Order: sequence, then C-alpha cells, then structure tokens
Amino acid sequence: MADQLPQTMRDALQKRALEALDHWAVLSDEPILLKYRENAVFRITLADGQPAALRLHRPGYHDATSLQSELAFMAALRRGDLDVPSPVPTGDGRNLVRLPANRKFPEQHADVVSWIDGTALGQTGTPLLQSAKTQADIFFRIGHAMATMHDLADAWAPPTGFRRPAWDADGLLGESPLWGRFWDCPGPSRDEAAALSTLRDDLRRRLGEVQRNGINYGLIHADLVRENIYLTGDENRVAFIDFDDAGYGFRLFDVATTLLKNRQEPAYADIEGALIAGYRSRRVLSDAALQSLPLFMVLRSLTYIGWLAERPEIPGAAERLSRYVAESLELARKLDADA
Repeated sequence: MADQLPQTMRDALQKRALEALDHWAVLSDEPILLKYRENAVFRITLADGQPAALRLHRPGYHDATSLQSELAFMAALRRGDLDVPSPVPTGDGRNLVRLPANRKFPEQHADVVSWIDGTALGQTGTPLLQSAKTQADIFFRIGHAMATMHDLADAWAPPTGFRRPAWDADGLLGESPLWGRFWDCPGPSRDEAAALSTLRDDLRRRLGEVQRNGINYGLIHADLVRENIYLTGDENRVAFIDFDDAGYGFRLFDVATTLLKNRQEPAYADIEGALIAGYRSRRVLSDAALQSLPLFMVLRSLTYIGWLAERPEIPGAAERLSRYVAESLELARKLDADA
C-alpha cells in the first residue's frame, strides 16, 4: 500500500521517520518507505553500514508495554537461533521511543529492528511460482521453524509486566474480538450477518469442546502469512518477520494461518502435508489435535472479515470483504460435512 499513498502523506511520514531517527546512529541516507499498513516500515542504514527496519507504530494499536513485550519476545527467539528480527537499541540503550503528537500525527512509538535479508514467500492472491516439489520443501521448513518457535516460547520465561494480545476464545469470538466483530460490521448482507452470528455461537460451542479435551496454547506469531515468511540465502532456513500481532493463542492457529491463503494452490494437499510433517519433525502434533485444524481454519478466516470491515479505505475492500464472507461460510459448512 505504500506506493498508493498520496504524496502529501508520504512526505509527512518521511518527516516523522527522520524525527524518530534522531534517536539512532544512522547514515545520512533517507529512509525508504516499504510498507504502510498497521505500521509504517522504512528501510534505513545504521552507522555501521548494516541495513535495518524502522517501524512507526500505528497510534492506539499497541501501548508501550505491549510493544516492549513484542520486542522482548523477538529477542528471545533470536537468542534461540530462530531467524527473526531483533531490537536495535538507541544510543542510550532504549528499544522503543515515544514520538509526541504534532499537527500531522498523534502520539506514537517507534523502534528499529535488524534487517532480514531474503525474499517473501509470496503475495496473498498471487499463485506461488515455485514447483510443487519446491513448495513442499519450503513448507516443510516452515513447519519445522514454526515448531522451533513454539518450543522456544515454551522454554522462555517472559519478563515481569510482559503483556501481549490473547487469541483465545474471547479474542476470537467474544464481544470485542481482537480484529473486530465479524458478525456485526458494515458490508455483509442481512442474511450473511445472520449466518455469521449463528456461526459464532456454533464455533464458541465447538471451541469450548476442543479446550475441554485439551489443546496446546502459548505464545504464537499469529500472522504467518506468505508476506511474513522470508526465504533467506541459506536454502535450509526460513525467516519470520512482523510480530505485530504476536501473543498468546492456540498453536493450531499459527498452522491454520499459514495454510489458509494457500487453499487454492494446485499443490495444496502436498503443502499441508509438508507443513505438518515439518512441524512434527521438531515437535509433537497428534492426529487427535489435527482433527481441530478445520475449526481453526474457520476461526482464522473470520478474523479477516472484522479486520477489513474496519479499513474501508483499502483498495477493493468491498469486493474482498464479500469474498472473505463467502469463504468463511464455505469453510464452516465443511465442518459438519467432515465430521
């Protein structure tokens, strides 16, 4: 979306980025705006010549405690040899700085994280370019890295005051879900809204049963879509970026997130099998637990309805929202068919 911004907004973001960079030792190169969605993300060059990413956080989305917690989680994963960005401190040792409100922006926070050198796995809505065999190899590595992340999270003791969102029953299906009230938002027709409301009640029952039977829960990435999975120069590694939504959640939610947008790929069956095999090569994932994967595919799908309904300014938002509703209801119908 960065290249679709009006020039006046791009200029304002550029000035805000330069204001933030007063706190870091950087070269004089102008910051390059790469992405503008939840955060404005810029490529910068540190004083030692290394590239890094400056993030101007969306005002009001996460407070300072939550942002510090995100950075602490990323640092812990990096110490565990997972290929993820890690915080780059300011000259006086801070990982996060507060930028005061001005005529263009409300108060917000900024940080700098290390650069991940690689290319995104792909773009949502665009077919994957790799051969079916290569796709399977890549998703095996993704599954293994995801399991490594979950293992490292379980072994880590978060610092006092650590706070991140919870992708639990309330965060997904409660009165105020993390990504919005998908059953009660502008866009869907009256019949669709009624179907989504009925589905919400059914999913709360289903998720309650899954929880009573026991399901793995802990810190997750929560947004491992193609754009946030990088293929690095090392053919045996993948990297994860953008921990903006990381928090506590069901581990199958991470699996479902990675799979959902690949459902239309011709090699989807191999992609799903490879991801699960890669995960199991590092961490236990039982057949009984996998029976709940279709449920989490529906839950993940529904989150995009609420998210997009709150962002009507996104190009093609109405068409995409209609598609998300249809896909969610289709996945939901299959829950009973597959039972």
